[in-house]
Amino acid sequence: MNAREVVVVGCGIAGPAVALFLRRAGFRPRIYEAAPSPRDHEGAFFNVAPNGMHVLRVLGVEDDVRRAGHVTRGLAFHNESGTEIGRIDGHRDEERFGAPAVLIPRGVLGRILRERAEREGIPVEFGKRLAGLDPGHESVRILFEDGTETTAALALGCDGVHSRARRLLFPDVPAPRFDGLVDTGGFSDLMIPNEDQVMRFVFGRRAFFGYFAAPTGTYWFSNVPWPSEDALEPIGSDAWRERLLEEHRDDPEVVREILRAARPPLGRWKLYEMPSIPRWYRGRVCLVGDAAHATPPHAGQGASLALEDALALARCLRDAKEPGAAFAAFERMRRDRVEEVVAQARRNGSPKKPAGPVARWFRDRMLPFFLRLGARATERAYAYRLSWEGGAGIEVEAGTR
Repeated sequence: MNAREVVVVGCGIAGPAVALFLRRAGFRPRIYEAAPSPRDHEGAFFNVAPNGMHVLRVLGVEDDVRRAGHVTRGLAFHNESGTEIGRIDGHRDEERFGAPAVLIPRGVLGRILRERAEREGIPVEFGKRLAGLDPGHESVRILFEDGTETTAALALGCDGVHSRARRLLFPDVPAPRFDGLVDTGGFSDLMIPNEDQVMRFVFGRRAFFGYFAAPTGTYWFSNVPWPSEDALEPIGSDAWRERLLEEHRDDPEVVREILRAARPPLGRWKLYEMPSIPRWYRGRVCLVGDAAHATPPHAGQGASLALEDALALARCLRDAKEPGAAFAAFERMRRDRVEEVVAQARRNGSPKKPAGPVARWFRDRMLPFFLRLGARATERAYAYRLSWEGGAGIEVEAGTR
């Protein structure tokens, strides 16, 4: 076994990104994905924030992402009657932070990263659902449900919020917590003018709605309160569309127009957040991205934090003398950063829950004040920079431009 061989579990965002950086650092990564085939068309979309776009620039795929996505220039918030009650202006993001925020379908970003990894000679195997991890002193033994196994000098768990690697490594840590919301979204053929390239959010009476009108149609999502953590019952797209139309029956007409023109399938998934866990690594195995610190979507930083993790961990492994020191340096450098963003995401998510008349009255009047506070936290997140050329200390270059 080559001492530079690394098994990467998961081929979402963090997995191929860290594999690419490891390849650059002289390691030999291999990616194993549980899904039977690429999931290039699954999931909804997200914004890659300027800090995440910086990492994609270092990887050399920024232009691919910008061509496949849409630059967003800020956020506008509306109440249930359609009145704009607050805004975060992002028109100077590229000037201030060196990159804009880019909206892109989740599967498309994953495809760009995976294809880049494959072009650089990194093997990717599908249908490899993790069944066991044996982190020995000199190597890691990895077992899969199909009966196969492999060994490597190191293993990285990049398998998301419901990480099997985390459960195998730390069976006693808390499981992800259900957030009380079902997220649903996709693409609608409705064409809406959006000259200022702003993403819009609606505090509906029963459910929170967001949309971005692109030149080709409209990306949308809805966060529907859900009473139970039980598995979602099967439901067809037409029936679910009717449920959404009912949830938003008293909200601005544009919301229902978007839903009527939404392309099937209308996916549904429960939102979870991951409680902070005591450690992110054990022996020769380390968790990365959502597997270590799943971030609620309400700060728009989940993908960007995973990309930052990928650069930071690969750089620590490149510069440290042994894996334990690298993993420890990685966790020390990343934990405070991640927990600050997670806390902000939780604060951002609270107003998305349905509110009564009195709470709505206060929200409409206080939101501009809270947005100013939130904008400062967003600026700190956007300004965060990691360089690939730095030393093992992992300096952070943070500051607006």
